[in-house]
Amino acid sequence: MKILITGCAGFIGFSLTNEILKKNIYVVGIDNLNNYYDRNLKLKRLNILKKFNNFKFIKVDIRKVNTNLNKISNIEFDYLYHFAAQPGVRYSFKNPKLYYDTNVKGFFNVVSTVNKKKLKKIIYASSSSVYGDQLKFPIKENAKLRAKNPYGATKIQNEKMSEKLSKKFNIDFIGLRFFTVYGEWGRPDMFIIKLLKAIHVKKYFHLNNSGDHYRDFTYIKDVTNICFKLIRYNPKNKHTIFNICAGSNIYINGLVKEIRKKFPEVKIKNIKANRADVYKTFGCNKKIKNSLKIKKFFNIKFGLKKTIDWFKKNKLVINYKNT
Repeated sequence: MKILITGCAGFIGFSLTNEILKKNIYVVGIDNLNNYYDRNLKLKRLNILKKFNNFKFIKVDIRKVNTNLNKISNIEFDYLYHFAAQPGVRYSFKNPKLYYDTNVKGFFNVVSTVNKKKLKKIIYASSSSVYGDQLKFPIKENAKLRAKNPYGATKIQNEKMSEKLSKKFNIDFIGLRFFTVYGEWGRPDMFIIKLLKAIHVKKYFHLNNSGDHYRDFTYIKDVTNICFKLIRYNPKNKHTIFNICAGSNIYINGLVKEIRKKFPEVKIKNIKANRADVYKTFGCNKKIKNSLKIKKFFNIKFGLKKTIDWFKKNKLVINYKNT
């Protein structure tokens, strides 16, 4: 079995690649190693992957169809996990073209270029951002999409594109709407690790909307477990969408209080809400649980402890310059 994973130096891409390599499966990983967030962290992740003999890395900017991207057309893959994207809902207002070029055109470039002779399935990252602000919770996959930022809009375009391409190429496409993924080796621009960074360097943490938000925090081990199980899942339709979430309703202020118990020195500065952010994410995970026969997800206390333990051991791999 051979698997292609795009965005292999990113948080989810790295975590999945690392788990699959441990199963002695051959993986080709591609990434452009950009500096949207700490590039050193991405290189540390990549160095871990390079220790495996069954891993090959190709540096690729998926916005461009060139010699490097064309290298994947010479390899016959069984599965493609597409996680390469420009992340960050807030930055998407500043540079929407970058998001379109990377998330939409880049996705099309990869799918068009990859060798399709043996390809059985394409599993790609969508986002809970496609839902925007909703009134009915938990949010089901059939909810009306109301993206309120360019990032979420690109993910909607990816889903529409996948619906068409699945029929054109006669390949199963599975879109994963991730809800606030966190855990070891997580993104330093996201809430939990960003707060731990601020505590470490003894700086104020700017708490958006004074912490009056709800998020469906989903532990990275649940995400990688689901992604791998999807290899053996036989979908009824050529294009399938799943919420990937713990089905939790975590109040940000409550989470801050939990972290304060472990780090009473934390310094908080409340700021106003950001226009890119939704007030609440809280997903329904019944579809994925029933499809893969998953009994339960890790709770936030377990995942938070694992994340904090990892941070204490690895805090020096993160660049604190922009904290």
